[in-house]
Amino acid sequence: MSFYCNLIAKYVNVLHICKHQNHKMVQEKLKTLRKQRGLSQEKMSKILSTDPSNYSRKERGEIGIHEEEWQKLADALNVPLEEIKEEKLSGSVDNDNSGNYYSQYFNIPNSIVENLQDYISLLKKEVEHLKKENKNLKSQSK
Repeated sequence: MSFYCNLIAKYVNVLHICKHQNHKMVQEKLKTLRKQRGLSQEKMSKILSTDPSNYSRKERGEIGIHEEEWQKLADALNVPLEEIKEEKLSGSVDNDNSGNYYSQYFNIPNSIVENLQDYISLLKKEVEHLKKENKNLKSQSK
């Protein structure tokens, strides 16, 4: 049982790391686009109808950006909403029926996905081994 608890803990840790990396990328993208467009944080705060310190906290990722604010930001920065919107890590990892797992909703770097695929393969082998061992132990006890 502790094997599965450890597995779940590792998976949650990977998701947390990915969420943090994604969040930092969004912050940098907002800041970079704002500066490229010659917009100050004060101007952006007016666009969002908030004060400059509140906008600054949003840009640094200290507080969240509401749904309606994303569209205002995209319009102000003249970019598609999807280009800047923060991805939620509430999606799932799907199997494409070829044994390869891919990220449907996550913004996870390919290197992490590849490492997770390798880890999943190892875990599958371990599960099969444990099933065989369990079957052998059951047959010996009869």
